[in-house]
Amino acid sequence: MTTITQTSLTVPGATLYYELRGSGPLVVLAGAPMDADSFAPLAELLAADHTVLTTDPRAINRSQVEDRDQDSTPAQRADDLSRLIAHVDAGPAVVFGSSGGAVSALALAQAHPEQLTAVIAHEPPVVGLLDDAATVHAGTDQLCATYLAGDVLGAWRMFFAQANLAIPDEALAMMFGGDRDPRAVADERFWFEHELRPSTHWMPDPAVLRSAGIQVLVGIGQESSGQLCDHTSRRLAAALGVQPTLFPGDHTGFAEGPEAFAVVLRDVLRRIHA
Repeated sequence: MTTITQTSLTVPGATLYYELRGSGPLVVLAGAPMDADSFAPLAELLAADHTVLTTDPRAINRSQVEDRDQDSTPAQRADDLSRLIAHVDAGPAVVFGSSGGAVSALALAQAHPEQLTAVIAHEPPVVGLLDDAATVHAGTDQLCATYLAGDVLGAWRMFFAQANLAIPDEALAMMFGGDRDPRAVADERFWFEHELRPSTHWMPDPAVLRSAGIQVLVGIGQESSGQLCDHTSRRLAAALGVQPTLFPGDHTGFAEGPEAFAVVLRDVLRRIHA
């Protein structure tokens, strides 16, 4: 196991927990709401030949915010990543972002391309690129309201249906019912109340991304066909004029099968740095 530096950085309105391990070119693994723990197995594998930065996004797990009633926006999270990259002083960076973290990475590419070599946006929920964006946004509003009204399982059921992910009710009850860790529940509530809608309403600017002077790649899970983020990712790739890069697994393939995922990601990194 590699040596891990575990510390924090104070930024406007928040204190960000982050981990740094390995040596070599800087790779940032970013999620939202997924935290540093979710990326730890993949980070360990990449640390053999890269410096790997992982973090808990603001208001999630060990990263604290001054005001938990404030939304977590992609622009804000991009600024957090920018400050972390500058702080560790090991750039320029390749940022691999997944889901909401992919939206953060795209926002970072638009705001601070000078800090980056490339961005790999893995299944970003850029809903605004879809023809039925208004319908999807309305569904998101409804499921968030359902959660905040106290129907946790109902909200998750609606979320997975919208994402076109088949999750049996028994599995939902095991994951989100009964006694649960208070911190996980607090993070979940923050996501439904202050993060999900800002992330899915954010719109990339393909012209800005194409002219940023860095590589912007779009990743899709090999098992994600027909899912919401498969559709949004393919729309983004088409807008950028790039072919999607296929990764093992589905939306969370990096966490469920990190060994296979690392093989493909390392090959992508090799080509980026060639």
